[in-house]
Amino acid sequence: MQQIAGWWDGFELWVAGLPFIPQFLVVLVGMVPISFAIAFLLDRSLRAVFRALGRDERVEPVPVTAAERPTVGSGAR
Repeated sequence: MQQIAGWWDGFELWVAGLPFIPQFLVVLVGMVPISFAIAFLLDRSLRAVFRALGRDERVEPVPVTAAERPTVGSGAR
């Protein structure tokens, strides 16, 4: 664990020592794929949890008849 922490500290210092634009690019290149991966894994795991609880999105839509549709104002022109 000490080796990983030492490597991370060195990497952090290297990124902090870069000028702004290269620093921004290094963080962007590293964080965008990691963020997408985290979002993908959260989406899949929450979808599985909701499906197990019976709260998934697969619900049949209820048809709305013309009499049930709301009107704006009186409807007269």
